Amino acid sequence: MAAKKNKDEELTLEENMELLRETAEKLEDDDITLEESFKLYSEGMELLKKCEAQIDTVEKKVLALNEEMGTEEFE
Repeated sequence: MAAKKNKDEELTLEENMELLRETAEKLEDDDITLEESFKLYSEGMELLKKCEAQIDTVEKKVLALNEEMGTEEFE
């Protein structure tokens, strides 16, 4: 399970991805209630948004660094 941090501490991309994986595994449980499924789905969507934002931030940093160094854009 991903490490728990204080509310003020932001989780790393890897930690958020692990929580997202764990959430997806819980959603696959046959014994889960509809209410719990919805709660987990909502949590998963929030985690997905965080992961996408973190990936976007890293991508922008890489593009800025490439531009600064005069290297070509990656694909």
